[in-house]
Amino acid sequence: MVKFIKAGKVVVILQGRYAGKKAVVVRNHDEGTKDRPYGYAVVAGVERTPLKVTRAMGKKKVAKRSRVKPFIKIVNYNHMMPTRYALEMEQIKGTVASETFKDPAQRVETKKVIKKLFEERYQTGKNKWFFNKLRF
Repeated sequence: MVKFIKAGKVVVILQGRYAGKKAVVVRNHDEGTKDRPYGYAVVAGVERTPLKVTRAMGKKKVAKRSRVKPFIKIVNYNHMMPTRYALEMEQIKGTVASETFKDPAQRVETKKVIKKLFEERYQTGKNKWFFNKLRF
């Protein structure tokens, strides 16, 4: 079978708390590990998308409505659906490590870095579809 879930691939989470949310694969483990003997991926996604912004809104309101709430999670391949889209996110790959999930303080710091990267990408207008709410 061809391994097509690679780093940078955009997926939709199908099960659990973040079901229906878009995420990007940061690292993939096709064979699994000793503690997780199944194929899984580390994903970083958008838990809460930015709200609609109009021209009449002030700078303060626009800044507040442009916020992105991210999440990081280890997800089984069976619980994600790959899309045809990909995101080139080299900065995220360096921030998320396997030790990130063991220490809660490190997890919070990683989320802050990802939030900054996602908001920066949203502000520049790149990959607008990634920050839209998935409607189905």
